[in-house]
Amino acid sequence: MTPQQLAAMIDHTALKPETTTAQIEQLCREAAQNNFASVCVNSVYVPMAARLLEGSAVKVCTVVGFPLGATTTSTKIFEAREAIRLGATEVDMVLWVGGVKAGRWDWVQEDIAEVAHACRERDALLKVIFECFLLTDDEKKRACEICVKAGAHFVKTSTGFSAGGATVEDVRLMSDIVKEAGLGVKAAGGIRTYEDAMRMIEAGATRIGASASVKIIEEAKTAART
Repeated sequence: MTPQQLAAMIDHTALKPETTTAQIEQLCREAAQNNFASVCVNSVYVPMAARLLEGSAVKVCTVVGFPLGATTTSTKIFEAREAIRLGATEVDMVLWVGGVKAGRWDWVQEDIAEVAHACRERDALLKVIFECFLLTDDEKKRACEICVKAGAHFVKTSTGFSAGGATVEDVRLMSDIVKEAGLGVKAAGGIRTYEDAMRMIEAGATRIGASASVKIIEEAKTAART
């Protein structure tokens, strides 16, 4: 895989609460220079990112129900529609983890399906964040099956705000379940090096979420020269 191919798989991310407008400007500049797949920002920065990236191939991604997934479905729908109206074309929503733990799979599926419908009717992609560290393997498998039924486009490992991030084992498990249905797998949380990214891709990730994206690509370029 070339550095350019890797860059096209990366969501260049800035979601920390202390993120400033200057940091968003830098994020978008780096994304355009490296041809990353998208920038992933909190919704307050969507209009700014859309303006800065206008005319480029870099998409604007935002988060919904972030980072807990415990807002109401109608709130998530509003967040998604508002973000898309403001310029986002990809939405990463957080799974209702408490619903999974309570065995309320019908509610969890409906939650995802409603947001997926709101995204699809506006030609936006939906990624569903699992927070895998908090789930058992059986819960991860069931959540993957529900995402397929609900019409999501991707499943995603983690928010980066819980105690654990992406693991090779979780990526492989998720990929094995969703790939035949055509869903992608986004590995996110703790991916800081080229080696980290490649291990996730080899396990089945089709998108990488990272804040260390520029460092990852620089390391990829070094590896390509050796």
